[in-house]
Parts: sequence; structure tokens; C-alpha cells
Amino acid sequence: MRNFMLGTAAMLALMAGTQALATSVQRSPFGTAGGGEAVEVITLANSHGVKARVLSYGAILQGVDTPDRAGRSADITLGYASMAGYLKAPNYFGATVGRYANRIRGGHFEIDGTRYTLATNNGANALHGGLKGFDKRMWRVLSVQQGPTASVTLGYTSQDGEEGYPGTLTVTATYALDEAGALTLTYEARTDKPTIVNITNHSFWNLGGEASQRSILDHRLMIPAETTTPVDQSLIPTGAFRPVAGTPLDFRTPHVIGDRIRDGRDDQIVFGQGYDENYVITRQVTPTPHLVARVEDPQTGRVMEVSSNQPGVQLYTGNFLDATAVGKSGHAYRQSDALALEPQVFPDTPNQPGFGSARLNPGQVYRNIIVYRFSTLR
Repeated sequence: MRNFMLGTAAMLALMAGTQALATSVQRSPFGTAGGGEAVEVITLANSHGVKARVLSYGAILQGVDTPDRAGRSADITLGYASMAGYLKAPNYFGATVGRYANRIRGGHFEIDGTRYTLATNNGANALHGGLKGFDKRMWRVLSVQQGPTASVTLGYTSQDGEEGYPGTLTVTATYALDEAGALTLTYEARTDKPTIVNITNHSFWNLGGEASQRSILDHRLMIPAETTTPVDQSLIPTGAFRPVAGTPLDFRTPHVIGDRIRDGRDDQIVFGQGYDENYVITRQVTPTPHLVARVEDPQTGRVMEVSSNQPGVQLYTGNFLDATAVGKSGHAYRQSDALALEPQVFPDTPNQPGFGSARLNPGQVYRNIIVYRFSTLR
């Protein structure tokens, strides 16, 4: 595997102070939001052809360009070329989702005996923060930096009672790109009263390229999880931990995604219409990021490793993409055109005593660190 590292000569020049900083940040307009607010796109770039584009609307990852094994660069995320698409059919493309990512049964939970009712937007359940979650809010650009690592930090304040959640929540999202081909996304949040928090990124990835018109069914996937949290027909966890051994959900060793994605003998495949499952990597948040998934595209040679400090990762293979969304390159996105890998606490944790806790108290800091490492096969 080949990483996008600085060459020896470039490193020596940089250390000697004779070369300009290799990473860069550029700010540009990207249209207007529904309320007329000006939206910016902030582009982070390194000297090896890796670029990440971040919107001030929704803290959305609008695009990621990476080279293939021959050095040809392509955008490997689904999304839109203008704000019109994000306003008309957002589909969570590249989105920062919260205050609580994934599903909460019935849109209800309790804290200290008080029952809270959330906006429901997925049948009877709450999904990804509600009707107007973090992905549909304007964020402030708090800082941009360039140097050995280029970064942008965005901020949003979620008021007490927004979408039914208690507490005023102050949130930041920092995207940072380094010269080794790692894009690190750090979410942090603080509250003024007890609440629940589960923030993640919902980018859709296709290592063949967004414009390739290829599906991800020939990608090879590895997820180092012994169990999942199986769901019922409404895609709410049953509360059990199910071993992956002997099932189509077993990715402990690399496996071609398309080999078992239509295995109707497994109810999880049937309920999700493909892969839509939370994988249990650990049972609690860890101090530092650990590997949660690795994806390879044999055709282009692109590789993406995803690490996080979160205990779970949701695998979703774009099962409900139905060709009604036309993306950046003018192609209609269809089922299995991309996959999402969403590090997070487990779905419906506030209603599942065996899943741990998603509670955040005043004085505590919520933190989800997600690292995307891009490289190529030799």
C-alpha cells in the first residue's frame, strides 16, 4: 500500500524553511441557503492531490478528491454542485448529522424521569436529529488554518428545545487535512443541562469516483466487529447483540460487498434492503481512535481506512437511492452507488439499557474523532 507522503527532498526543504507550506485553505462562495444566507465552501488541499471541500451549510463534506494508483484524481463522494440540490433533496450527502444520529424509537426518551418528545421524521421514529437537524442549519466559520495541516473549524449552537432535545448545545466541527493523506474530522459539544448527543458524518463514498457510474458492489470491505445490534422491521434495534459469524454481515476478513448483499435468508438484509446495520467495534468510547472499517476498490487501487473513538459504525449501502437525485457529474444516483460508514454510539441507546449511555452533562465534553486515511494499493 502506498501512502501520499512527502518525498525526502520536499521534507528536507520544508524543515529548512525554504519551501512554502504544502497544505492550503481556500474560501469561496457556494450560493445561498433557503433563508438567503450566504454559504461558503472551504477547500483544504495537500501537495499530493488530496482535497476536501466543506460547506458552511450543514458542515457538509461536499467533496473529496484523491488520486488512484496511476495518479489520476477523482471526487469519491456523492453530493451536489450547487446549493439547489442540498435544499431540494439533501439525502444526508456528506452531512453532519445530529443532535442524535441514527434512530430513536417513537421519538421518545427519558432523562432523570422527565420524558422528552422529539420530532419524528422516519415513520414513527426520530432519525438523524429530526425534521431540521444539524445538516440543515447554517454553521459559522470560526477559524481556518494552513501549515503542516490545513483545517477549518465551524460552529453551531442548538437551542434548548430544538427538535425536542433538552439543553442548549454548543457544537464545533473541525476538518483537518495533513500531508500523509489523512482527513480528520473532530466533533465536540458542550451543554448547559443534561441531554443526549450522537453526532457523526454521513458521507457517501465510491472509491471508483462519483462520476464513474460504477456501484460499490465490487469494493472490498473489512469491519473488525464480532457482533451487530440487529433491528426489527422498523429498523430499531431489538436490544440484542448478534454474532456476525456465519451470516452475510461478517466482514471480519475483507469481502466483496456485492457477494452477499441480496442474501434474503437473513432478515437484516431484508429489513434494510441491503446493508443498514450497526457494527459493534467496542462497547464504549475509547481515548483514541481505533480502526472501524477499511474499503478497497481493486479497479482504481484506492483505499480508505476509517478510524474513530466511537464504539459502533453504521454500514449503509445506499439502499434507498432511487435515481431521483442527480449529482455533481449529472448522473442519477441509484441503489448501491455508494456506501456510508458512520462512527457513532449505538442506535436508540437512550432507550436501550444494555447499550451504554449517550448522555452529556454540563461540564462534560462530547467528542467524536473520525479519521479517513486515503492511500492506494501497489
